[in-house]
Amino acid sequence: MSLGPLMVDIAGPSLTPEDREVLRHPLVGSVILFTRNYRDPEQLAALTADIRALRSPHLLISVDHEGGRVQRFRESFTRLPPARSLGRGFTEDRRASLDLAHVAGWLMAVELRAVGVDFSFAPCVDLDYGVSEVIGDRAFHTDADAVGALAVAYAGGMREAGMAATAKHFPGHGAVVADSHVSLPVDRRELVELDADLRPYRLLIDNHLAAIMAAHVVFPAVDRLPASLSVRWITEILREELGFHGCVFADDLTMGGAAGFGDILARVHLGLAAGCDVLPICNDRGAVLTVLEHFTPASLNPASQARLVRMRGRGEAPIDVASTGRWRAAVARLASLTATPELVLREGPL
Repeated sequence: MSLGPLMVDIAGPSLTPEDREVLRHPLVGSVILFTRNYRDPEQLAALTADIRALRSPHLLISVDHEGGRVQRFRESFTRLPPARSLGRGFTEDRRASLDLAHVAGWLMAVELRAVGVDFSFAPCVDLDYGVSEVIGDRAFHTDADAVGALAVAYAGGMREAGMAATAKHFPGHGAVVADSHVSLPVDRRELVELDADLRPYRLLIDNHLAAIMAAHVVFPAVDRLPASLSVRWITEILREELGFHGCVFADDLTMGGAAGFGDILARVHLGLAAGCDVLPICNDRGAVLTVLEHFTPASLNPASQARLVRMRGRGEAPIDVASTGRWRAAVARLASLTATPELVLREGPL
């Protein structure tokens, strides 16, 4: 069975009969996990094994697990620092900062791979303009070249642990105040003024980036549709002009930033027409069921299928990763950077 374009969530720490039915549907190709799906590493490993056993080839399993505010699994996982902490010393000691970013990417990925998660939606490569609360300390730096270099190092650590990186939120969410979870952000800059925001993506693409998540942000000087649903942004700029050949994820289609562009079926059509490979529909099982019942794609794109397969986790992480010397050294390196306040997370992609 092929991997379909829909990414869906599940209700709790184990699969319900309805979850199993939904996940077996050919339009579904991937699952995103949230805090509600986690009790402890043993339970999580059992859950991911159960998901994998449903289909062949198995469904892709993902999570938002950047560190700082955005870390779905906490108890018995290493507390990861926010990206800003990794980039704080970049100007003074570039080499040390890049090494730290590599370590953080490896540690995040190896712990998730050990419990059967294929990939995390990381790193965040938005620039820190000091105006976006939803981005904030999730940004590595204010400087585009620093963000690009740190993101490449972080993605390299992920790759070494067997995990593909997903850069977000294309083409940039850092310069808008509005939070696309609840409303539609509008960035009125011209395309030429977005060069700094695009620079980290150019560098990551040159370093074989596997995936990108597109933002629900409208740039009216470029297109009337948000980047996540825009042929201009996804097919023309990202694919053709920037030369990106990896997997493109839309941000969650149930978010406020997408809500004004038709019902869920209209949003699915727009996302696929724009060139997205994966369309997440989260925290709205009714919307998922509507799409499964009423949406019939003309055909599954073979190129999209190939891009999805490359998101599968590679190799086997040690089951008891915490017993390894490299894990202990990585935890010690990052320990001083994790003194960040606890914040309540929304149960949706970030």
